[in-house]
Amino acid sequence: MTKSSPLLTELGRLIKSSGPMPVWRYMELCLTHPEFGYYVSRDPLGREGDFTTAPEVSQMFGELLGLWTASVWKAIGSPSVLRLIELGPGRGTMMVDALRALRVLPPLYQALSIHLVEINPVLRGKQKAALSGVRNIAWHDNIDDVPEGPAVILANEYFDVLPIHQAVRRENGWHERTVDLDDEGRLVFGVAAEPIPRFEVLLPPLVRAAPFGAVFEWRPDTEIMKLASRVRDQDGAALIIDYGHLRSDAGDTFQAIVRHHFTDPLKDPGQADITAHVDFQALARAAEDIGALAHGPVPQGDFLKRLGIETRAATLMAKAGPKVSEDILAALKRLVGGGRGGMGSMFKVLAVSEPHLTLLAGFADPEEIDDKAGPP
Repeated sequence: MTKSSPLLTELGRLIKSSGPMPVWRYMELCLTHPEFGYYVSRDPLGREGDFTTAPEVSQMFGELLGLWTASVWKAIGSPSVLRLIELGPGRGTMMVDALRALRVLPPLYQALSIHLVEINPVLRGKQKAALSGVRNIAWHDNIDDVPEGPAVILANEYFDVLPIHQAVRRENGWHERTVDLDDEGRLVFGVAAEPIPRFEVLLPPLVRAAPFGAVFEWRPDTEIMKLASRVRDQDGAALIIDYGHLRSDAGDTFQAIVRHHFTDPLKDPGQADITAHVDFQALARAAEDIGALAHGPVPQGDFLKRLGIETRAATLMAKAGPKVSEDILAALKRLVGGGRGGMGSMFKVLAVSEPHLTLLAGFADPEEIDDKAGPP
């Protein structure tokens, strides 16, 4: 076993003592093992890290989410206290940019109570430095710890790292996918010996006709139900931005990224960012099943354009020199464009609100949404 991945030794011990572990447990350990987990002890962001998020691309992203927060606050009657909650806030960049935009609305800015949900001590330190001058701010390990009250919840690239279950279709049914050891002690994929009982009746329609060997992945509804039940009962809205697909379908999206390049998710556990695409149809369905209202999903590019990102880019360029203007245009293209390196079509945006909040900025009518983009 390689010395570069101390978690590999721990995983090998667990598998030898308890047998193959399901993919969700492997992913959970890789990301949040208390000693060797990827998200426990490092800053993974930026050029020197493993990946770059939209707030790191341009200040425009966070500023527009700040203005979106303001539109929700007004729509729910401008309460005297608004909990602005961010899940997985990275280096605090998005919150800094959102607050810059919100300062132009003093009544709302004074009403803000800011709450960051973060388990990584390294990133917490960077968030505290970035937000050192901000009043009424607190950090939490879990959204359950945030005080009650009307809220806007922002979750950018949060759901993609929540552990997934995977099942593989065999002739006698769907079997849970596992992680095992081969004869040489290397991690390999396997499947549970017995099929999952009555699994077929729970499958989305498109998956029921999947061929043998197909993989279906899902996340428990726990996290989306927390967000949905909070805004349903206490007023407000949650905004979820992530890469994923608009409909529930078969497809293996389990992946790992190191230094901005894809790698084998079973190689060097704990040393790579392990993620899977988000099933936005499943999120929307779970939220509406408990009485919240889902808005979207829509492509990120469309969402940001409706919020006025092109106008904001023009405003910034009018005050900048040629080189900075060039950078602003490149950032705009990356945030709203498609194709290689573009985030505009790969990333989707879903909002969840209390049921009477029927119109939210950035979202089209349901008829305008292209619902044909399943997982790759």
